[in-house]
Amino acid sequence: MKLINETNGYILADQVRIADNFFARLKGLLGTALLPPGHCLVIRPCNSVHTFGMRYPIDVLFVSKDDVVLEKVSKMQSGKIAAKKGSSYVIELPAGGAEPANAGDKLVFKR
Repeated sequence: MKLINETNGYILADQVRIADNFFARLKGLLGTALLPPGHCLVIRPCNSVHTFGMRYPIDVLFVSKDDVVLEKVSKMQSGKIAAKKGSSYVIELPAGGAEPANAGDKLVFKR
């Protein structure tokens, strides 16, 4: 599955992993050595994330139920917390991977 920024046509990720149950959401990216370019983790439902125990920085997109980016957090370092009220789900990307996305952009998932 691909994650595409429909607003500008940019492919944000061509390898999308979904964490939509309790255990997958709880684990998230913990225990991974890195998130390769072109990969992302979608956590739903979700309106806050933390990077405690993470070994590398990530970009985070907070997204509405209508698939519109509400907020972008770039290069979130280990030991941080970020949240966005009204967010339906979160997309975690490698640091720099969310650069082509901005608040207000519409996202789409395609197979």
